[in-house]
Amino acid sequence: MATERTERNGGDSVSAWRPRVPGVVEVFHAHFTEYAYPMHVHEAWTLLIVDDGAVRYDLDRHEHGTPHDTVSLLPPHVPHNGSPATPGGFRKRVLYLDSSRLGEDLIGAAVDGPDLRDPVLRLRVGQLHSALTQPGDELEAESRLTLVGERLRARLRPRDADRAPRRDPDVARRLRELLDERVVQGLSLDEATGLVHAHPAHLVRAFSGAYGIAPHQYLMSRRVDRARRLLLDGQPPSQVATATGFYDQAHLTRHFKKLVGVTPGRYVRTGKG
Repeated sequence: MATERTERNGGDSVSAWRPRVPGVVEVFHAHFTEYAYPMHVHEAWTLLIVDDGAVRYDLDRHEHGTPHDTVSLLPPHVPHNGSPATPGGFRKRVLYLDSSRLGEDLIGAAVDGPDLRDPVLRLRVGQLHSALTQPGDELEAESRLTLVGERLRARLRPRDADRAPRRDPDVARRLRELLDERVVQGLSLDEATGLVHAHPAHLVRAFSGAYGIAPHQYLMSRRVDRARRLLLDGQPPSQVATATGFYDQAHLTRHFKKLVGVTPGRYVRTGKG
């Protein structure tokens, strides 16, 4: 993750950074109590969720709103503004996405219906933000972003939603072999797409359908297995993190505790009885 910049002004705060995930121009988290955006445009797509409060905005001379269960998608080059619609302001999380994730052919549909009431999409966008805040989880972020983009396209082009995902065990097997070969150095979804010659969304769905686990979950499971062996061999957690492909010791600890139930340090102490 690139350097995060956080600014606070009274009760307001903003955090912005550019993650190492292709297609994401910027991540922007903000809490505003009274600030109102004037009319402006972006070169990128604006994917917005509101966690507290609500925002009202004008897009293409029509008024819209963003209650907490809505995902709003504002297209590039189309003027819009924004202001608090509830007492106490609003807290929002925004992704700015380039045209490699969403094409300009979707602009018209997004102008007509920018606010999407879709609980599954809302959940996935929130999960994507969580992945983007953690350095070392880029494969998870890429995978989640791919599925978010697929669902957005299906909502904006409903005819595409009727296409049932097909099983593809050969694609799933080839991706698993790649992940097994690169447990430590890792693999981006873009790299995997080029090596397996499959669309990113199909790659993620084929793997998950074949093995019941997402590619990033599989990779982290393999890394944690290696970490367990090295920890029991007596290596310190900081060295184990580097040796097994984690971003740092905190990254190892987070995933180790998620999969094993205890921190690496406690795991080693427990085994010395």
